[in-house]
Amino acid sequence: MREVNRIDFNCKNIVPWGRSFDEYVDMFNLSEADLARDIVGVGDGPASFNIRMHQRSTSIVSVDPIYRYSEVELRERIQETYDDIIAQARQNQDKFVWTKISSVDKLAEIRMQAMDEFCQDFEKGKQQGRYVDAALPHLPFPDRYFDLVLSAHLLFSYSANCDLAFHLDAVRELLRIGTEVRIFPIVDVNSNPSPFLSPVIDELEKEGVTCSIERVPYHFQKTGNEMLRLKLC
Repeated sequence: MREVNRIDFNCKNIVPWGRSFDEYVDMFNLSEADLARDIVGVGDGPASFNIRMHQRSTSIVSVDPIYRYSEVELRERIQETYDDIIAQARQNQDKFVWTKISSVDKLAEIRMQAMDEFCQDFEKGKQQGRYVDAALPHLPFPDRYFDLVLSAHLLFSYSANCDLAFHLDAVRELLRIGTEVRIFPIVDVNSNPSPFLSPVIDELEKEGVTCSIERVPYHFQKTGNEMLRLKLC
């Protein structure tokens, strides 16, 4: 039964909200060897992972439909998102583990720093081909073009916005362009188990994909410290 006084995150649309490089490392349990691989981040939004990888002279491509906009437009959209998300975070503090990130104010600081780094790098990175305007379930890359595909806070997170058919098509597309796929988290924005996780795994295993759910160092959502790892047999 739904709790009468419960307040949920309400995301009518997928919003631009970027994480930091350190968060990516923990979310996907990335080793130094992983960070040396050819990586694509799908649905990266305004994250700072790309610029930090570029500074390490490591191959990196980020994909998101918001990359069709200018830096000015992205900064405006980020500010609109920031006000809403931070307000909702204050109302939903019970859904999070406030250890590594100690407060809502610290969360706001970390997120805005990451998104500002992204914005400063965006126009240059787009010219260099590091930011690609594209969206699932159709990506403009050849088969097995990347070694490692990362997707954060899109699939399963937005279970209320994207149906099972989209999840299946999207995951198959991620597997088409890379040899290994890691998806984080596997719960929705309100920390509830995604209803699509089991059906997706069942279908992929029928298609010969090795699927594993793995604990990761990142633990901010109370139930969100696991990723889905996929490999073709």
